[in-house]
Amino acid sequence: MKPFACFAASACTSILIAVSAACGQAQQPASAAPARSVEQPTLLVFITIDQMRADYFQRFGPQFQGGLRRLGAGSAFFSNAHQDHGITETAPGHASTMSGRFPRSTGIIENAAGVNDSRYPLVLGSGTGASPMRFQGTVLFDWMHAAHPDSRALSVSRKDRGAILPLGRAKQSIFWYAPSGEGFTTSTWYADTLPTWVTRFNKEQPSTQYAGTVWNLLLPESSYPEPDSVPAESRGRNFLFPHGLPADSAQAARVLPAVPWMDQYTLNFALEGLQAMKLGAGEHTDLLAISLSTTDAIGHQYGPDSREIHDQLLRLDRFLGAFIDSLYTLRDSSRIIFALTGDHGVSSFPEVAAARRGGHGAYVDAMWDSASAVLQRAVNAGLDTLAFEFDAPYLILHRERFAGTKVNPDSLARSFIAAVRVVDGVQRADLWSDLQKADTTHDKIARRWQHMFPPSFPATVIVTLAPNSYWGHGSAQHGIPQDSDTNVPVLFYGGPFKPGHYTEFVRVVDMAPTLAAVLGVKPGEPLDGRVLRDALR
Repeated sequence: MKPFACFAASACTSILIAVSAACGQAQQPASAAPARSVEQPTLLVFITIDQMRADYFQRFGPQFQGGLRRLGAGSAFFSNAHQDHGITETAPGHASTMSGRFPRSTGIIENAAGVNDSRYPLVLGSGTGASPMRFQGTVLFDWMHAAHPDSRALSVSRKDRGAILPLGRAKQSIFWYAPSGEGFTTSTWYADTLPTWVTRFNKEQPSTQYAGTVWNLLLPESSYPEPDSVPAESRGRNFLFPHGLPADSAQAARVLPAVPWMDQYTLNFALEGLQAMKLGAGEHTDLLAISLSTTDAIGHQYGPDSREIHDQLLRLDRFLGAFIDSLYTLRDSSRIIFALTGDHGVSSFPEVAAARRGGHGAYVDAMWDSASAVLQRAVNAGLDTLAFEFDAPYLILHRERFAGTKVNPDSLARSFIAAVRVVDGVQRADLWSDLQKADTTHDKIARRWQHMFPPSFPATVIVTLAPNSYWGHGSAQHGIPQDSDTNVPVLFYGGPFKPGHYTEFVRVVDMAPTLAAVLGVKPGEPLDGRVLRDALR
């Protein structure tokens, strides 16, 4: 990797990260959880790692030396935790992290209907505008602020939805990376101009500094059991190490999200904001929410079984270790608590799952032909094409448009189900009305669909793919209600928590009520989650 200079305004924040993480140097193993504090925490750091599967701690943990090792070993760690809903995408997952509620209650049911909002353009850079206008209800920070109006929050991410949705509709300091590469930005829903400290950071630590950087393996090649020659990865192109960023600075800034240093850049920015806003320096608890998105970018391109994802997790571990060390030089460690989770997991490439694990998966391209054939017959019988919508994974039939035709909507739904059930890669297809009546104790798929949509959702049929099956070819995928996509880590670290490895089934929606109990604040509405009392001292 080409070394690069650190330009942070606060040397104690960025130099530590640059020295111990950016240059790939291993940290010494960190100590276990800090001693229990009887004082109220002054800072909650909530970390969401985009596309973080729970089994990554088991697979790569022996090689962790930094923040993931510290947090994993010294925390109340729940390995059987789930984003327990049907469409396991970034927006629904982030909306559940600090709301304590499933997508059926937050109103965020898919990325396409997440935070994108052209009415609120970016303050810096070009790209889609964004706002939390679709989000419904409250989040942990709202409860904190209601109890202590001087509490403040900063939320940062590479993605707009990763920065916005953990804070719901709160108009706090929320920033994300401009897709056009100029640095961190926000939208006019939050402010008309960037704060001075953000402008300074973008100038002093420009994203263009990574131009020409080469991504090589952090450890010797023998440390990676994964083969580096899997044609399914990266669409069959450029799937061998090393991987380089373009020498052109503007182009490098645009593709920075696809390499590990995007996470380091985000953590540098979070520390700069912590200092500028004096988070954690007051009497009451402040919130620093950080969503790290590079694992998702690399996971999509190379898959969860790749050498690239292995190396990314090792580097993220070092970046987080340096971040925590820097944070502890700035604030009293005994009054900081951490929570960490993932917004979703990811499925293996079907051919990789079959070759390495003896499993089966499929690309369901053929389903489009089967579904189209059924719907086309209805059109040939006189049905208007506006009478139906198929947006995987659900079919919506607009019954009012069937009037005056010879097509029966119930018969069409049954024919659709029969056609797609036999497609390789489809596990089941159900009427939404049947799923709502299913036994959710024994049928986890039905339970996850119930958690996904409100009862009034207009779907007629919902299609569920089998494990390690994808909607079409391309990059590695997530988004289905299978454990590979729902199982994420949940951990709590700091004085109020009882370290240990917990294997009982829990949900990400349990995190907000647990943290509310620790902070002594009252949720603003009924929650889907519960307090994980086993995690508390």
